[in-house]
Amino acid sequence: MALHGGTRGDWLDLSTGINPHAFPLPDLPAEAWTALPDEGSLSRLNDAARRAYRVPEGVGLVAAPGTQALIQWLPVLAPAGDVAVVGPTYGEHALSWQRVRAKVQTIGDFTAIPDDVRHVVVVNPNNPDGRWSDPAHLAAAARDVGARGGWLVVDESFLDLRPEATAASLCREAPVVVLRSFGKFFGLAGVRLGFAVAPPVIAEAIAWALGPWAVAGPALAIGAAALGDERWAETMRIRLREEASSLDAVLAEAGFAPAGGTDLYRLVRHPEARRIHEGLAAARIWVRRFDWDDRLLRFGLPAEDSGRDRLAAALRGLATGPGHGAVQGTMTGSPACSVTSASTP
Repeated sequence: MALHGGTRGDWLDLSTGINPHAFPLPDLPAEAWTALPDEGSLSRLNDAARRAYRVPEGVGLVAAPGTQALIQWLPVLAPAGDVAVVGPTYGEHALSWQRVRAKVQTIGDFTAIPDDVRHVVVVNPNNPDGRWSDPAHLAAAARDVGARGGWLVVDESFLDLRPEATAASLCREAPVVVLRSFGKFFGLAGVRLGFAVAPPVIAEAIAWALGPWAVAGPALAIGAAALGDERWAETMRIRLREEASSLDAVLAEAGFAPAGGTDLYRLVRHPEARRIHEGLAAARIWVRRFDWDDRLLRFGLPAEDSGRDRLAAALRGLATGPGHGAVQGTMTGSPACSVTSASTP
């Protein structure tokens, strides 16, 4: 808005991977606002999360005020050592490890974990290209880092679209920490709720670090209701799949080549991506660009058909025109980390 004008209501924000169709908020008891969260409320949330996230018996689960809080705590709690991050990916992972002065290497896959690292971080499915990590490779990596006294961190923030693919079962026998995000799939990022699934000893350390009453009373109630509504989740997965397909048609018509994504966002490639990014911003449509590849753009799902029509019209208007320089944008990935091997979307 500072660069291109308008008010928030004038803008079509497609820069996030958050579901534009939020779970309908339940009626909340007054105690959710007026009393400190109690054990009963936390237990109801945790029980719903265990079922939704398919957490095996005997594996720990910790609720937190957002997955970002967990991302920042893990490098502090983990045994000292350097880390390999499978990327390019969400940049906050590397930044959080760098804050504890760990050396961070970006690797393209699990085929060769560097000998000088102790921990490995992978986002599955990956943000922004939606790449999936093979379960056998995850298990092998878990054994490898376990032998080094390290942790395997698996960020499953977008896994609600395929819940059966979780790596939670690895936590029974290896030092694996699985991160789950509530706000993305349920469209309620402002609730600030996330979860860590881990072996009990690691889960206990995370819970101790977060302290008592870490999750607000309204978040406990909303999270329990949403995670327990399996019918809503199944219906929403179908809807998102259909809307992502409709977005594909718009992007293909505009000349974009698919480069990956999930049903909550699409990553596409175009030789004039920077010019298109600026042109869309001038039309008050915000999408995500990337410092590490100026041919890529990521599009979230419009909330309404009218938003998709508005995007299509803006892209048609940008089909020809003079090129422009790079502009500020919302970015994923950390320029401080070099890619040591290429990843294939």
